[in-house]
Amino acid sequence: MKKTPKYQQVAERLTRMIEEGVFGPGVAAPSVRKLSRQWEVSISTILKAYYLLEARGLLVPRPRSGFFVSHKLPSSPPAPELSDPDPDPTTVGMRELITRIVIHDTLNPKLIQLGAAHPAMEQTATRQLNRLMASAARRMGNRAGLYMPHSDNRSLRQQIARHAMDAGCSLDADEIVITSGCGEAVSACLQAICRPGDTVAVESPICFDVFQYLENLGLKALEIPTHPKDGISLEALRFALENNAVQACVVISNFNNPLGSCIPDANKKALVQLLASHDIPLIENDIFGDVHYSARRPVSAKAFDTDGRVMWCGSFSKTLSPGLRVGWAAAGRYRSTVAWLKYSVSLAAPTLSQVAVAAFMAEGGYRQHLRRIRRVYRQRLAGLRRAVIRFFPTDIRVTDPAGGYLLWIELPEVVDALKLYRLALNEGIAITPGHLFSTGDRYRNFIRLNAANWSDEALPAIQRLGRVVSEMSRGEQAGSG
Repeated sequence: MKKTPKYQQVAERLTRMIEEGVFGPGVAAPSVRKLSRQWEVSISTILKAYYLLEARGLLVPRPRSGFFVSHKLPSSPPAPELSDPDPDPTTVGMRELITRIVIHDTLNPKLIQLGAAHPAMEQTATRQLNRLMASAARRMGNRAGLYMPHSDNRSLRQQIARHAMDAGCSLDADEIVITSGCGEAVSACLQAICRPGDTVAVESPICFDVFQYLENLGLKALEIPTHPKDGISLEALRFALENNAVQACVVISNFNNPLGSCIPDANKKALVQLLASHDIPLIENDIFGDVHYSARRPVSAKAFDTDGRVMWCGSFSKTLSPGLRVGWAAAGRYRSTVAWLKYSVSLAAPTLSQVAVAAFMAEGGYRQHLRRIRRVYRQRLAGLRRAVIRFFPTDIRVTDPAGGYLLWIELPEVVDALKLYRLALNEGIAITPGHLFSTGDRYRNFIRLNAANWSDEALPAIQRLGRVVSEMSRGEQAGSG
């Protein structure tokens, strides 16, 4: 397991102090020798940290005087405004675009991966899980090769039910259906309550996976304005429900992909009550809920469910390893239908993966793993955000999420994100254009960046990307003049 180098830890500590105003613009940073004594690290470690902050543009060296905080600290740009999607239900057709951008880029090892929302592979628990799977295979013998239907691994369902208490949920193990990832859980929940031609209310923007499920099931999307901090607009949703026949609602409640928004507890309760008053089920994707940066995990909307209308979906893909293919749905009153759909489509989730995850959770490994990756991803998200602010044009808007590892960036209006995506490929960088997060053309000048793989070695890539954005902005403005 790769440990963060000491000089990087020192650099992050100093960065926070600069951002909090402990050392203001133009102020001398502590001398290398003084900081070495105070923090009990070597002089070379402090120097490497200072050189790193110089590369980030936070410190400026002065001959024979030491290091000083830069007078030109990047100011934090505002977040994007409340979204304004098409108010009418829309037929979904995004297969070709998703296939071309997502699948091909993700598998290209030559690209700097800032696009697909995958965790960093060196931050997964693959080594520990492989050990547990090997142990389970020896113990189970030939049984390890058998199907393990959703109802068989009670140990895993018990562990998920216990973990759900952190999200404010009181669940029984029998309420939980094990699925092959969160995607299958959401898709099965949609299929359990909708028929072709039905309309589903969704946050806008929202992860393009949701549009895949809607397209596959012949469903229409009704996109609801969503705030980059507080999530779905309850007022806009209320208006939509009063003027449209809606059969279901889908939200990513905690750290929406791509916005990073987190619906406040009071709004989650109001959302559940609003939908219940219209007899509409809520499908809640809570896949990023465990990657939070506050002291307490945000609760799920399921915590406010009193009549089984909320279908709580999640997986370990963003935290443990995407290749495990272990997810779940706590589907309330629709549990038996979701269980049957799971069985009829894919029969079972991988046997050894289920056994290994259950053991990992039971021995306390999952909680320890979460504490570690939260620290890592918080630093990486902040580092990528700083680099974007430093190298991109000043008239951008960028989110500042309190969890997850995704940034949503609004570029100047003249910049077409799909064209930028193609130019970024030429620079060896994979990004995700905003076109994928809506059925319309609403986010044509937005991009999503994934900070999971961020490192200071990737700084030149963001510098190149920022240069391309600036050139596009200047070129398009000149062309329209």
